[in-house]
Amino acid sequence: MHKFPEIATRLKRAQGHLAAVIEMLEAGRPCLDLAQQLHAVEKAIGNAKKELIKDHINHCMEETSDAMPREFKALIKEFQAVTKYL
Repeated sequence: MHKFPEIATRLKRAQGHLAAVIEMLEAGRPCLDLAQQLHAVEKAIGNAKKELIKDHINHCMEETSDAMPREFKALIKEFQAVTKYL
């Protein structure tokens, strides 16, 4: 099962943070506040990207690996395991 709803949630969170940054800029909020909020935007987008990549590896690559030799399947499993460190 794809994690697209979870990814959409993460992107909506980033969208909310970004809207807050724009409002903060327009209100003349301090630089530190803006930097913290921009950091939250970056983290939310980065986490969405990581989930999308993991989802692709876990579903798309795994589906095509059914016809592959066992050693290739093992490599895909290892690659899936290492993605938690992205």
